[in-house]
Amino acid sequence: MIKANPYLFVENCEEVIEYYRDILKGKIKNVQKADGMEAFKEHEGKYLHAELHLGESIIHFSDIFSEVTKGDNVKITLECHSEDEIKRVYQSLLEGGQVSVELQETFWGALHANVTDKYGIGWLLNYQRS
Repeated sequence: MIKANPYLFVENCEEVIEYYRDILKGKIKNVQKADGMEAFKEHEGKYLHAELHLGESIIHFSDIFSEVTKGDNVKITLECHSEDEIKRVYQSLLEGGQVSVELQETFWGALHANVTDKYGIGWLLNYQRS
């Protein structure tokens, strides 16, 4: 396997992907909406697929089209490039979210935190010090 990327099924996909784009400074690409598709007539405006590109990583998104349980079913590990970046992302994700591990120095030489954001997505933030 070359790499693995998470796929998030969320309510209000357009709002959610733009929220993460603003925090993570990524680029939204490959958006496919249900608009005009006969099979998805009752889902006009919903996203069938969208991607948030973060450097070489991609997070895939889709609106929910059937029942999905919110919570611990998806988590994302985010390796930050600097102490400033991890602090900015941490503070941004805390707005409306919850912390399970405060931003702190670790035994493996990193600054690390675990946060669940306002959409119920779990994030493992890490900045590995040199």
